[in-house]
Amino acid sequence: MANVSRSRSDITSHPDAPEMRARYDRVLSGRDVVLVDGPVFLLGLYCAVSPWILHYTTSQPALASHNLIVGIAIGLLALGFTAAPTRMYGLSGAMCALGVWMIVSPWIVGTAPDAGVVWNNVAIGALTLLLGIMCVVAASRGSSRT
Repeated sequence: MANVSRSRSDITSHPDAPEMRARYDRVLSGRDVVLVDGPVFLLGLYCAVSPWILHYTTSQPALASHNLIVGIAIGLLALGFTAAPTRMYGLSGAMCALGVWMIVSPWIVGTAPDAGVVWNNVAIGALTLLLGIMCVVAASRGSSRT
C-alpha cells in the first residue's frame, strides 16, 4: 500500500482555486437580506393564523379565508427567497403589493370590520410592505453589482 500523505499538496496550488474562490465570493455577496427571510416567513405564518388567534372567523369569514391565502403566499415567497434568492428577489415587488393589499383588504373583502380586524391587517400589511421594500433595495443593489 502506497503512502500518499506526502504527495498531497495544498488546495491553493490547484489551477482552478482562484476561479472557485471568485465564484464563492460572488454567491455569498448576493445574500444581503438573509436576515429578512425568517421574519417574512413568520409574518406569513402569523397572517395565515391571525383570524383564529383574534377570533374573527365567525364575524368575518371571507376575511379569514383571505388572510389564510395571503399568509400562505407570503410564506411561500419567504421560502422562495431562501431556496433560490437570485431568482426570487425579482418578486420582492410582489411582496410590496401584498403589503398594500393587506392594508386595504379589510374594507374591500370584509363586511363592516371592527377596529381589531383593521389594525391586525394594517400591521401585517405595513410590515410586509417594509420587508418587501428592504428586499427590493437589496435586489437592486445586488443586480447593480453584477
